[in-house]
Amino acid sequence: MILPTVLPVDFKQSQHTDALWRMMNLYAIDPMGGGVALPDTQHAAFLRQMADWQTQRAAVILLAWCDQQPVGLLNAFEGFSTFAARRLLNIHDVIVHPNHRGQGIAGLLLAAAETIAQQRGYCKMTLEVLQGNQSAQALYRKVGFAGYTLDPAQGQALFWQKFL
Repeated sequence: MILPTVLPVDFKQSQHTDALWRMMNLYAIDPMGGGVALPDTQHAAFLRQMADWQTQRAAVILLAWCDQQPVGLLNAFEGFSTFAARRLLNIHDVIVHPNHRGQGIAGLLLAAAETIAQQRGYCKMTLEVLQGNQSAQALYRKVGFAGYTLDPAQGQALFWQKFL
């Protein structure tokens, strides 16, 4: 088996931007991504915004490639820890092509993101995971992630949202 190569997305290469959009759509149509494809009308704005975030060094956007085909994607964005008074990296999307799952690709993407986070001096990495995604939870625990707790008596933090 050929090990995938993990590279930052180069927004000047159409092969990279096409792969980024395809991998995001693959994730969107998966039950873990909501089961609905991204609208085509969002394509240009998505790529422009992602390029802007990466240019400002406020994003880490990584593609895993195997035999010149995209097999994985990780999108992460900079945040800030008020308690540590330092930047952090929030992993927003980890996507592995269904035909390549179970081959360690997500672990390679996470390791690459961690290296970048360490190089940039971030204090931690954060992520959210669905309760039903047991395989992702197992991987995240394996690489050192754990539920966020300040005071065990208060329980773990919950991730909530409000649409605007």
